[in-house]
Parts: sequence; structure tokens; C-alpha cells
Amino acid sequence: MRDSFESRFNVSRETLDCLDAYEALLKKWNPKINLVSKSTLHGVWQRHFADSAQLWAHLPNTADLWLDFGSGAGFPGLVCAVLAKEFRPELRFILVESDHRKCAFLINVVRELGLNVIVESRRIEDVAPLRADIISARAVASLDLLLSLSEKHAHESTVLLFPKGISYESELTTARKRWHIEPKIIRSLTDSNSVILRIEGFERANN
Repeated sequence: MRDSFESRFNVSRETLDCLDAYEALLKKWNPKINLVSKSTLHGVWQRHFADSAQLWAHLPNTADLWLDFGSGAGFPGLVCAVLAKEFRPELRFILVESDHRKCAFLINVVRELGLNVIVESRRIEDVAPLRADIISARAVASLDLLLSLSEKHAHESTVLLFPKGISYESELTTARKRWHIEPKIIRSLTDSNSVILRIEGFERANN
């Protein structure tokens, strides 16, 4: 899985070393605070690292700030921050997580790996507007709610990247009752039943 990741994303040995360290920390902390399902730990390179890293290909060249909601164990935000260390070191990341124990884990990984990341230990609703260029969230909330949470942090060119599972079509149907959206539906590289919704230029339907 590690070799597959290296060839798929064309990363350096230094980036692989960072992810090795990330994996070790994940396995060390997981028994204490349940960061991810125990059954996924043996396949972390595919299930979590590759699944997160595939969002990197959809990053606009002009992006300066990446905002990740409900970061949990750091997917996808922290993995993309590891890639940024190699490919776009000036790109800033803000990871928002309300669970203080998970924040402690994220802060530890950021410090150990030397990443350009700020961890916000609070609810998304309590974060001041950030005008982010990228907003991501993985397994956090419905699309409708994610659009509501993203609204105050977005500007006219913000790109939303939301990995979604098999129910994405019903989520789109529900969201379109309140939002004008024309998402690009990108098939996941790691799960045939999943997609990435890439959304630009969203607004409330009653505007």
C-alpha cells in the first residue's frame, strides 16, 4: 500500500517518511481516543492516506488557505498538509475540531512533522469568517449542512471539496432544495461507491 501511494501521488522519500511517522502516531494514540475504526488501521495507506490525498489534484493554483472542518484524525486536511510541505510549502491549513483530545493528537502530529497548520479547538459555528480558498470535510455532516457551515468562510472563488459515499445523490437532491449548486462529481480513486463533490459558486436558493 505504501509503494502504491508513492507511485500514485509521485511523492518524495521525505513525504513518505512523514506519513510513516503520522501512521505511527495514529496507531499509538488510537487505543486511547478512538481516532479511527480499529478495523481500518491495517489499511491506513489506502483507506485514509490515499483517500485524503486524492483531493490534492483538485487544488486551485492560486489557493493560499485550506480550511478543513471536523478534522478528527486529520483526514483529509492533515494528509494534504503533508503533501503541501513538499509541493506547496506556502499553503496554509486551518483544521477545525471540537473534540479536545483529537485536537491534542492533531497538534502533536503538526509539531512532529513540521507542518504549516493551525488547529482550532472549537465548533465550526464558533470560528470567525476566514475567506478560505479551499474548504474540505470528510464524514462530518450532510451536504446541506456543510454548505451552511461553509457559507461564512467562503468567497466568490472558494472551492469546496467534499468526499461522499453511496448516498451522495440523495444528499444532492436535499441540498438543491435550499442551494443553487452545480457540483463536479469526481469518482473516488479508492472506493468505487464514493465520489468527491467539487463545488464552486454556491448560493442560497432564496437569494
